[in-house]
Formats: sequence, C-alpha cells, structure tokens
Amino acid sequence: MGNTTNNTRAQESTNAIERLYITMRHLFNRGFYKPTGVSGESLKNALLQLRPEIYGSIAEEKAELSGLIYVLERLPKGIEQCRFINLTSDEGYSKSHFVPIVPPKRRRNCYRIDDEQMNIEITRGRSDIYDILTHLTFLFIESEKICKRVLIEDTDRTIRDWSKLEEAVNKDELSLAEREVAVIHTANILGRSFIEIMEVHEQFATEEQPDRFLEIVYWLGKLAIEEEITGNKRAITFSSLLRERLGHHIHGERWADTIKETLRKNGLLHRPIHIISANMHSVMNTLFAKNALKKEFSGKESLKIYEALSSSLNEELRAKVTVVAKKNGMIAIDDFSGTNIDVQLFDTAKMSADACGYTLPKGIKEEEKPVIFVMDYAFGEQAYETIDELLKPYKEPGKEPVFLNVASISVMGKAGILEGGKGDLMIPSAHIFEGTADNYPFKNELCADDFKGHGLKVFEGTMVTVLGTSLQNKDVLEFFHQSTWNVVGLEMEGVHYQKAIQSASKIRKSIQDNVKVRYAYYASDNPLETGSTLASGGLGTTGVKPTYLITEKILEQIFNS
Repeated sequence: MGNTTNNTRAQESTNAIERLYITMRHLFNRGFYKPTGVSGESLKNALLQLRPEIYGSIAEEKAELSGLIYVLERLPKGIEQCRFINLTSDEGYSKSHFVPIVPPKRRRNCYRIDDEQMNIEITRGRSDIYDILTHLTFLFIESEKICKRVLIEDTDRTIRDWSKLEEAVNKDELSLAEREVAVIHTANILGRSFIEIMEVHEQFATEEQPDRFLEIVYWLGKLAIEEEITGNKRAITFSSLLRERLGHHIHGERWADTIKETLRKNGLLHRPIHIISANMHSVMNTLFAKNALKKEFSGKESLKIYEALSSSLNEELRAKVTVVAKKNGMIAIDDFSGTNIDVQLFDTAKMSADACGYTLPKGIKEEEKPVIFVMDYAFGEQAYETIDELLKPYKEPGKEPVFLNVASISVMGKAGILEGGKGDLMIPSAHIFEGTADNYPFKNELCADDFKGHGLKVFEGTMVTVLGTSLQNKDVLEFFHQSTWNVVGLEMEGVHYQKAIQSASKIRKSIQDNVKVRYAYYASDNPLETGSTLASGGLGTTGVKPTYLITEKILEQIFNS
C-alpha cells in the first residue's frame, strides 16, 4: 500500500512539473502575464502542489526564510520593489547610462529602468527563463502570504504590526532598540520567531543597507496590498526581440566564432584539442600552483595550496599563479558575447617542465602537442547551444572549412546527490532527460575506481538532467533513485552536452566519432535529506577536495593519452 501511495505522489509531482513548464512556455509565446491573473494563479498552484524541497514551507502560512534567501541571491537587488519585470534579449543596455545589477549567485545582467521596472537580460536560453519564472512565482506566493496576514479582511486597513514595520522602514536610520522592535513586528507578520528573523536580518544586512531584510518584507507586502486594494497589478513581460531570438544560438555562435578565431591567430586550429567544462581556476591551479607557490607552501600537500587559493583573502597568491600560467602558454578569453562563459586556452607546447606539474610522453611532435580548452560552466540548455556551435567547422571567407581536431570532452560540475552527502562524487554512465523519453548512454573514460582511496564516497550510475534544480521534489527523486533507472544524482547540463557531442560525432561528422568523453560531478547538496538542500548554504571548503581530485584525474588522462 505504501508503494502505491508513493508512486501516486511522484506522479502528482511529475504532473505539476509538466504543468509548470507548459504554462511557462505558453506565457513566453503570449508575451506577458499577471501573477494574480489566471495564468499566474496556474503557476502558483502548480508550485504549491509540487512543494519543491528547496522552497521548504512554501505551502504553509508562515514565511519560508531559507527559500527566500536562496531566491534573492539569484535575482537582482531591488526586484521586490518592482511592479513590472521585463525579460529581454541583449538589446544594448550595456551601452546606456544604466549600471548592470548582477545577482551574487547567477551571472545575468539586470537593469533598474525606473522605480517600478526591472529588466532582466536572457542570454542563456530557456533554462534561464524557467529559473527566473520559478523564483518569481515563489516571491509572489510569499508576498501574498504577507498581504493575507496584515490586511484586515473586507477592509483596506492593516494590522498594527504592519504600521510599525512601515514606520521603521521609512526612518533614515534605526537604533539597536528600534531595529529589535521592528524585527518583533516583522516576526509576527511572517509567523516566525524573533531569533529566526534576527538571523536572516543579519544575513541580508550590508553597510549601505543595514536593514535590507525589513525593506524586502515591507516591499513584498506593500505591492501585494496595493494590488488587493487598488487593483494595480504586477506584470511580467517578455520583449519581442527575446521571443524572436530565443533558440537561434545568437550568443553561442558569437562565443564560438571568437574562440576559433583566437585558435587560428595563435596557430592552434589544427592541434589536438581537449575541451574541459569546469570553473575558471581548478585547471590552471592544478597545472601551475604547486611550482608557482613552492616558496609559500614548502613541504605542504597540494590540497592545502588549493584551499588557500579558494579563499577570497588570497588574491595575491591567485595573481602569482595566473602570471606563471600566462608565461607558460595560457590565453584567457573574457566573454563579450553575452553567454557569460569565459575561456582559457593552455598550449602544452609552451609549458616548461619547471613550471607545470604534468609532462607529456617523450618524442611527441610539436604539432601533436595538445591544447587544453577550459570553458566556464554553462547553464542548462546553454550547454547545447555553446558546444553545438563550438564543434562546427571553422569557416573563413573564401577558404575551405577547417574541422577541429577534438580529442576529448570532459565535463566537471556540481550536482545534487541522492545517496551520500556534500562533496561526494558521482560518475555517470548515462544521462536521462527528466519529463521526456530521451536518454543518452555513453562510455565514460572516468570510473569509480579512479577516485577510490581519497576519503570520498563514489557513486556510479545514471544522472538525470532536470530543467530546474528549484523544482525538485522528494517523491520524484525517490522514484528515480529506487527504480531500475538507478539514478545517483541530478544536474542541469549533462543531456545538453551529450546531445551536442553525439550529433557532432555520430551524425554531422564534424568531429571524430571516437571522441573521448569524461563526466564527473561532486555533490553540492542532497535534496532527499531535510536541511541538506541548496537552500542550506554553499559548500565552503568541502568542495575544494572533490573539485581538484576530478581535475587531476582529467589532466592525468589528457597528458597520458
């Protein structure tokens, strides 16, 4: 009987996810919607039925604080004050007087047009739209909770707690006593304890805005109250240029053309290329940090060096490694295409033995020495757009197309794990696409045995690519984990990378059909464990060991291939 109930819940959650995606695509094609309109209510109802783990107590009357922190780290500062939110393509705002607002945990340019409007640039495909709309729906649900708690039924009057919060927010500066009084009133409004609100208040506080959390709560409630009393509705719009350009790989093509042109200018176009999707520090540090910093870390193990380099306090150490890397064949390509994906090229022919920690086999010809191509993490469907464009031949006007000699493609990333905890490893044997029948089995050059003996748990099996980490629900994940799908984790890019690789190698024949692929992920969270979701905070130094362990294994294979 228990299994039947669980399956039913999993099916209900799956239906809710499908409804969310279908509604989002419909709204995008339509061009606008109002959060309190029929379509907006449909999104809210589906999200409330799904009750994603990351949004905790979203379906309860009390405010969801961890989810609020998670969402506001991924949306532009001040969005809670905006009645109008416009999703746009790259339409030239960077050349205007507007200063871009970049959320701390998402690389996207946002522009505050006026007191009431925020424009958010979408240059990373549909995944970005799903991500933003899901977070906005969460915010609208929370703002309605505040409205219901403070607006006296069948009147346009508010409770005393709200008046006191409004007084506090309108003051230029609060004393400690005034702040604590305001927090008490805010705790009553949100249905949370004083101590809980104080903790969140401290997390949001900045030097410029010491009482930012009080302002966020006030504006979330204010717009919902005004909507209820005056009928001035909030609205989400999608610009006509965005709707016209989406899916046409405009940014990916621009990004790939810049890279191929850089390869040509540096005489690297015909050399064996090893692509690595990773962060912008682990490959460079693994190649050069040990020798570059031998004075500072004499006799210390590599992990201590990597932990030091990961600290924001050690800018000088990082700069020293970068200088050594550039002297030994590293070319940095900063992104101006709109993809927000920076690139590093490492020419192994220019790496001196006393600088680099790895050596190539003896006797290898100069033109056969590999080029290591490191690209920053792509976001969801953007992975397909960028790799698909990159693997196409290089075309110079009036000349024959040049096919890239891609020897291997390696993907290292963070993922949610379904067994184990933060920092543990997942080695996929296939990617399956959530909500579809699409599946992508492949031969992974990495295996669990490569990572044993390092004090980390290693899980080998299928990975599920989801359309948004913020929509994950326990019942669906338990079904994937316990069924014959043998899913060990979930991420957002795997299917998209593999789809591009398979079409280029097996169908278009633009790269060799025996291209080697390597996938390895480390756990950022376990969404099946309460208190271990992404909303529970970052990895800190826990992520350093698995990041560099995976990087070392990838580089060992490249240098020994």
